[in-house]
Amino acid sequence: MTRRQALLAGAGGVAVIAAAQRLARRPSERGATLRLNARSRVEREGVVESLEKPVLWKAAESAVVICDMWDDHYCRNSVSRLEAMIPEMNRVVRNARELGVAIVHAPSGTMDFYAGTPQRERMQAAPHAEPPVPIAKWCHLDPESEGAFPIHDEHPCDDESPGERKRAWHRQHPDLAMADEDGISDDGQEIFNYFAQHGIANVVLMGVHTNLCVLGRPFGIRQQVRLGNNVVLARDLTDSMYDPRDPPYVSHERGTELVIEHIERYWCPSIIGNDLTTAADLT
Repeated sequence: MTRRQALLAGAGGVAVIAAAQRLARRPSERGATLRLNARSRVEREGVVESLEKPVLWKAAESAVVICDMWDDHYCRNSVSRLEAMIPEMNRVVRNARELGVAIVHAPSGTMDFYAGTPQRERMQAAPHAEPPVPIAKWCHLDPESEGAFPIHDEHPCDDESPGERKRAWHRQHPDLAMADEDGISDDGQEIFNYFAQHGIANVVLMGVHTNLCVLGRPFGIRQQVRLGNNVVLARDLTDSMYDPRDPPYVSHERGTELVIEHIERYWCPSIIGNDLTTAADLT
C-alpha cells in the first residue's frame, strides 16, 4: 500500500482507495470516443419526421448531468417510476464514468445535505468563467422559438388522489450511486465554471422531470443549448410529470413521449443511455 493509499484508508477504507484507483486510471481512458445514435425531428413539407444519425463525442469533453433524482416526492407514482429507473441509470453512469465522462449530480435544493463533501467542494472550487449568455434561474417555455407545449402540466401528479404539492425531498435518492470523482451542484454558474475548467462542451441530461426541471433548470436543456453546448437527452432515463386526466388525455407514457418529441424537434436530439456505455471502435 502506498503512503497515499494509507492516508485514504484512514479516511474511509477500501471504498476510498478504489475511488482513487479509478481516478488514477482515467487519464489513459480519457482518449475514448462515444458514438451516440442521436434522434431528432425535422419538418419536411409540413410533415415532422424522425431522423437518427451517429454523433461522435470525445469522452474527455463530455458530461452527464443527473437532474433531480430525489429521495422522495409528493407524487407517489412519480417516486415509483424514478426508483424503477435507478438500476439502469447506475449501470449507464458507471460505464460512462469509466470511459472518462464527467458525472454531475444535480438534486436541486439539497446542497446543504452535501456541504463539505469532496463532490460538492469540487464544483464550488471551479474558477469563475463568464458565460456567453445570462444563466437564468429558470428557463421558461418560449412559444416563439419552440411552439406550443404538447401536454398540460399545471396539475401534473397522476396519483389517484393527489396530495398537497409540497417539498418532500432532502437529498438525492440513496440508491443512485455516487463516486468520489463526481460533482454535486444545482447552480447553473457553478456547473458552467466546472465545464469550462475541464473543457466540457458535450452534455447529456437525464433524470426528472422531463417537462419541468430537465428542460427548465439553470443547468437544464434550454440553458445548456443557449450556452452553446452540444446537448442530448437520455430518453430512456427520464420521466415526465403528467396526469392522463389532463389534455391531451393520453397515457402517462405517451405524455412523456410527446415531451421527448418536442425536445427533439425544438431543442436537442435524444439518445438511449446504452450509447454511453461503450467506446466507439474507430478502426
